Amino acid sequence: MAGWERITRRFAVLGFAALAALAVAGTPSWAQKKPIKVAGIYTVPVEQQWVSRIHKALKAAEGRGDVTYQYSENVANTDYERVMREYAEKGTDLVIGEVFGVERAARKVAQDYPKVAFLMGSSGKPQEPNFSVFDNYIQEPSYLTGLVAGKLTKSNTIGMVGGYPIPEVNRLMHAFMDGAKSVNPNVKFLVTFIGSWYDPPKAKEAAFAMIDKGADVLYAERFGVSDAAKERGIKAIGNVIDTAGEYPGTVVASALWHMEPTVDRAIEAVSKGQFKAEDYGKFSHMGVGGSSLAPLDPKLVPQDVIDQVKAKEKDIREGKFTVKVDDSEPKSTM
Repeated sequence: MAGWERITRRFAVLGFAALAALAVAGTPSWAQKKPIKVAGIYTVPVEQQWVSRIHKALKAAEGRGDVTYQYSENVANTDYERVMREYAEKGTDLVIGEVFGVERAARKVAQDYPKVAFLMGSSGKPQEPNFSVFDNYIQEPSYLTGLVAGKLTKSNTIGMVGGYPIPEVNRLMHAFMDGAKSVNPNVKFLVTFIGSWYDPPKAKEAAFAMIDKGADVLYAERFGVSDAAKERGIKAIGNVIDTAGEYPGTVVASALWHMEPTVDRAIEAVSKGQFKAEDYGKFSHMGVGGSSLAPLDPKLVPQDVIDQVKAKEKDIREGKFTVKVDDSEPKSTM
């Protein structure tokens, strides 16, 4: 009898093991314990402002042991689909990147690999079942930096150099302009787009042209603008990352993007097998730690201006003031 019980138990164990194996085979690849396999695909160097925020958050997750992380940088749009497929074929659990120039191809890849989780910077909507989107909704601190610029300009002319006039750039520029106009109705703007995400020399030349037209504060949406401001002895406003340390006395305020809330939520969802198509944009808001205003130096920004900025920031955080989101292309007002 004892021998029969041992045999019965053995078959029961084998049966449960078989069922478990079948269950795993039928579930998405992301339904597993940490560390999960993450791949980043970037069209620019990881030093570039926007991408550097994603890279930083993923490196932090890697340091905690939550993920193993590989990445490809400087990927041309023509190669983006191929690289996505290569990572998917390698058994990657979560692919993160930006697909603004390759939306259709990227979404087709996601359809072809429904068991891989995709979290992509995109102007579009989520796509069931596995294509989530995110964006840099940092218009709140951008508005606050505009307030600083509007107070500091003496010529009432502010120059703004951007990459491309897409929603992700436009909304931040408009928020900045609204902030400046809220404290200085006389301010005018010069707006130029350089047609590149990473061309510091071209951005610098565009900035020089604005300075020659009277701009005494520059909005540095792209690398290269702060270099022009430094050389000509005027002030600059940073975007996405804090470069005040590299440009002391030149960069006086910066709207910062923190990708950690977005990345950490996606990693957790993948680890728990709960990843789904959703919009992660809200995790870039100040209220959840997705963005912030870099500390203001009273040696560069008058204390009364700092106090005004802090009061407006408090109103934003408490829901008493909402920064308008305007995705239309900003235009020069001179």
